[in-house]
Amino acid sequence: MGVFSRFKDIMSANINSLLDKAENPEKMIRLMIQEMEDTLVELKSACAAKMAAKTKAERQGKETDQYIKRWQLRAELAVEKKKDDLAREALTEKMKYQKDLEVVQTDIEQYEKLISECKSNIIKIEEKLQLVRQKHKLLIQRGIHATEQIKAKETIREAAGTKAFQRFSELEGRIERMEAEAEMAGFSAPGGLEDEFQKLESVADVEAELQELKNSIKKEKK
Repeated sequence: MGVFSRFKDIMSANINSLLDKAENPEKMIRLMIQEMEDTLVELKSACAAKMAAKTKAERQGKETDQYIKRWQLRAELAVEKKKDDLAREALTEKMKYQKDLEVVQTDIEQYEKLISECKSNIIKIEEKLQLVRQKHKLLIQRGIHATEQIKAKETIREAAGTKAFQRFSELEGRIERMEAEAEMAGFSAPGGLEDEFQKLESVADVEAELQELKNSIKKEKK
């Protein structure tokens, strides 16, 4: 693919549309950047070649102009010396160089046009390259931000799970102690009616809190 054809493809490309369709946007952007940088190098090389050719043509034009002036002077000298045949030959040579100069001037104009076009294309590519690099930077920042959010959520989830587990363990320990106390109560004289109801109420409170904790853990897992 030629450099100017690639330039047209790059300039006509809809970056946002390409990124929306890409499975890996970051990889797509890296490829875009590489393609633009390669095209930019080729454009600058082509522009430098045209500038060198223009300089050579300008030098050739100056030399041709000197030949035209020289044959003009010779024709004038021949006329002064009444050498019409020599004057005709001098004028013929002069006309040949004039035609050559016209060709050279046409080439110079064409080179100037191509150089101007190259410089304009280089500016456009650099602007679009800057845009893609900015998108790449934003994409990386979004990726870092998303990773940090995921880590933060995982940390919160782990912390919540650890806290719930600790609460569960504490309740389990309290129940075990109460069961042990109830078992030991059988070895002593039976207490009054108030003591019996207090024990029942205490167990009921713990059981209710345990059930509430289990429900909370189920919701967190869902």
